[in-house]
Amino acid sequence: MKNLFLLVFAAGLFMMACNKTEKVEAPASDNPFFTEWTTPFATPDFSKIKDEHYRPAFMKGIEEKRADIKAIVDNKEEPTFANTIEALEKSGQLLDRVSNVFFNLQGANTNDTIIAVTEDLLPELTALGSETTMNDALFQRIKKLYDTKESLGLNKEQAKVLENYYKSFTRNGALLDAAQKEELKKIDVEISTLTNKFGNNVLEETNRFKMVLDKKEDLAGLPQSVIDAAADAAKADGQEGKWMFTIQKPSLIPFLTYSSNRELRQKMFNAYTHMGDNNDEFDNKEIAVKVANLRVKRAHLLGYKSHADYILEENMAKNPAKFYELAGKIWEPAVANAKKEVAEMQKIIDAEGGNFKLAAWDWWYYAEKVRKEKYDLDEEMLKPYFKLENVRDGAFTLANKLYGITFEKRDDISIYHPEVEVFEVKEADGSHIGILYTDYFPRASKRGGAWMNAYRSRTNMGELKTPIICNVCNFTKPAGDKPSLLTFEEVTTLFHEFGHALHGLLTKGNYPSVTGTAVSRDFVELPSQVMENWCAEPEMLKLYAKHYETGEVIPDELIKKIQDAGKFNMGFVTTEYMSAALLDMDWHTWTEPKQVECNAFEKESLDKHNMIDEIVVRYRSTYFRHIFSDPIGYSAGYYGYIWCGVLDSDVFEAFKETSLFDQATATSFRKNILEKGGTEDAMDMYKAFRGREPIVEPLLKKRGLL
Repeated sequence: MKNLFLLVFAAGLFMMACNKTEKVEAPASDNPFFTEWTTPFATPDFSKIKDEHYRPAFMKGIEEKRADIKAIVDNKEEPTFANTIEALEKSGQLLDRVSNVFFNLQGANTNDTIIAVTEDLLPELTALGSETTMNDALFQRIKKLYDTKESLGLNKEQAKVLENYYKSFTRNGALLDAAQKEELKKIDVEISTLTNKFGNNVLEETNRFKMVLDKKEDLAGLPQSVIDAAADAAKADGQEGKWMFTIQKPSLIPFLTYSSNRELRQKMFNAYTHMGDNNDEFDNKEIAVKVANLRVKRAHLLGYKSHADYILEENMAKNPAKFYELAGKIWEPAVANAKKEVAEMQKIIDAEGGNFKLAAWDWWYYAEKVRKEKYDLDEEMLKPYFKLENVRDGAFTLANKLYGITFEKRDDISIYHPEVEVFEVKEADGSHIGILYTDYFPRASKRGGAWMNAYRSRTNMGELKTPIICNVCNFTKPAGDKPSLLTFEEVTTLFHEFGHALHGLLTKGNYPSVTGTAVSRDFVELPSQVMENWCAEPEMLKLYAKHYETGEVIPDELIKKIQDAGKFNMGFVTTEYMSAALLDMDWHTWTEPKQVECNAFEKESLDKHNMIDEIVVRYRSTYFRHIFSDPIGYSAGYYGYIWCGVLDSDVFEAFKETSLFDQATATSFRKNILEKGGTEDAMDMYKAFRGREPIVEPLLKKRGLL
């Protein structure tokens, strides 16, 4: 229901644990959330927002939301779309305003007060969500409209909004009796509490591991940029003169890729793959099993065989069988390719006199050797051409070439951290589209990963409110006298998240519950993943890949090497990802509660699918935050990335059939996909663009798996 369900789920994304801080509340007159912002484009006024403003703003917002719902229910007039559905879309505006700021900062710039507020408010928000979706009088008004929808004269968007509300209520217990509703409410609160704890534990595990080296010989093999970054990290930690490595990806992956010290590689790898699996206060094994069992009970209460059946009903896949069918077409060729990659790396180990069998912690190191041998391509050769600012401007240039839009830096808009930058997005004619915040570097107050979110979704219900979007990432920071130089993987991540941002910015829907990225989980990654396809195209590279010192455009020989290596290691990449998608689905296709040991179930799942020993599943169960660290999240939906991989490969094929920046194709994609958000069925939107359903062959071809 609008942002309410998202709000409850977002609370579960909370990823830190600490002792409660003392409650401090500011006077109501000083609270910036209580009045409309007079900032440019009504952007959040971070200069006035203090930690003590959140709690009272949330409490007043919850109170107002309840009053808005009561007003709808108490309306004596017959239900109409305007006095019921549109009224729901407009309800809880204060709650939306504070929650959009709060939960964005909870991930991007958290602190002890935000942590404490989350812990205090999580039960309140969960209860509000439950009482709203179980409000029978409200549901009866919605049901009456839904039962007579054909006679209401609704347009497509309005019909979809009405359908979504009806399903939201029925899928959250509206048709249950009183006792069943009470049971569902208890289950939801318990799941919310457990998933919150799961996320807290993972962040604690991520932050507490530090490998500090004080011997130069232990740095053997590492590029100077990696050494400099480790020196900066150690200095920031009060250990100047040493080198510190963590299991944050910008530190972990370069170490695994370049360190010639096999023992240290194993230490780093094991620290990462044993997060939540150390039999201590941050252990997640029992939590994962409890959540899986609670989800089975919840699904049964709502009339579904399994949690996966419940989730997939609303996705493009529709049911688990469709996922497993797709998985089979990808898994077998992926594993076959991975085995070939193992053989290539083992040859190098043997040739070097290594008396050991390739292990999982060796993969990055020896894969890099194979890449250098086969393609003469070293990541360090590429990074000077991928200065962060140039890559970002390249993404902006791509959007301009496809859609004619422009990005203007704004220094008059308040920011929440000095590293954040703000851009106004405009149409070709100069008219305003929205605002984009970028926040690119890791810090202790930011969770890992990369994401897009909205400080405000587009709405147009009597008054147009344009979108305010943020991209948050964890890229390699500037080190020493060098700027931030990205790996090619980081380049694709920037383009990926920028694709999500475009989805949020270019939406044309009127109702916030269906604008932007408010689409099914196995469709939401299409606008982001399709952007990655342009990154390595020669014509595109020449627009943004310029040496940070000389300004030289990336030479043709390096472009050829990038393209030749494009299919390299795809057996590993696809197998590592698909194993996580299969593990996720196996956890959530239980049709009855099970008493299992977490690691034993995980092994059984991977063995069943013939996972090879040399690859560890991308996310082991104990740190699989996508599926266990918020109430719903990507549970039974992690496959969405590969499902959208099929879509994005097929979409890009349409450009390749014409030209890289073909205006007709771009216009069709914008109008049929980006602008429509969730206003229509995902498959219908896709077919309107492509003229048919997606096919898997372009993905297999792109990854070299055919």
